[in-house]
Amino acid sequence: MLNYIWAFMILIGVVYGAFTGKMAEVTNAALDSAGDAVSLCITMIGVMALWVGLMEIAQKSGLIAKLTRGIQPFISFLFPRIPKGHPAREYIATNLIANVLGLGWACTPAGLKAMEELAKLEAERGNPGYALSGEGILADGKKKQNRAGKGGGELPAAANGKSGRVASNEMCTFLILNISSLQLIPVNMIAYRSQYGSVNPAGIIAPAIVATFISTLTAVVYCKVKDRWRRV
Repeated sequence: MLNYIWAFMILIGVVYGAFTGKMAEVTNAALDSAGDAVSLCITMIGVMALWVGLMEIAQKSGLIAKLTRGIQPFISFLFPRIPKGHPAREYIATNLIANVLGLGWACTPAGLKAMEELAKLEAERGNPGYALSGEGILADGKKKQNRAGKGGGELPAAANGKSGRVASNEMCTFLILNISSLQLIPVNMIAYRSQYGSVNPAGIIAPAIVATFISTLTAVVYCKVKDRWRRV
C-alpha cells in the first residue's frame, strides 16, 4: 500500500510540474533529496554503530543481565502465565531494555526470538495452531502428515497450518508494548534533528519521555483490562 501511495505522490508532483512549467524545479528537488537521503543514511549508520556497540559492551559487562533480573517483577506482572526461567522472559526483558534506551536496531533480534519462544510455549500448552512451531514439533507434524497420507485420515485444519493459528495473549501484550515503546533516549529523532540542522537536537528528549511514558502506561492498562475480560 505504501508503494502505491508514494507512486501516486510522485506522479502528482511530475504532472503538476509539467502543467505549471516547473519541471526543472521538480528535477532539482529530486536530485537534492537523493543526496540528502545518502547523507542521512551515512549519519544513521554511524549512530547505529555507536549505540549497538554500546549495547554490546553493556551485554558483555553484565549490565544487561543485571537490568534483565531487575525488571523480572515487571515481566511477571505483565506476563503472569509465562513460567519463571522460560527463555521468552529473558528475550522480552532484553527487547524492552533496548527499546527504553532507544536502540530500535538492537531490540529487533531479541523481539523475534521472544516471539519464537512464545510460539513454542503455545505448542507446549497444546495449542493446535502452533503444532508446527519449532524444529522438533515440525518434524512430528510432518510424520503425522505422512501417516495421514497413507490412509490415516486428514489432520485437523489447525494442525496442518491452514487455519487456527491465533496470537496468544502474551504475544499481543508484547507487541503492544513494542508499539508504545517507552524511550529515555530517542536516538533516531536526535539523529534526524541533527542531520537537518536543529540548534538543539537533544531538545526532543523530555517531550519524548513524557509522550512514550503515557503511551506505554496506556498500553499496560489496556493489556491488563483485556486480560481480565478474557478470564471472565
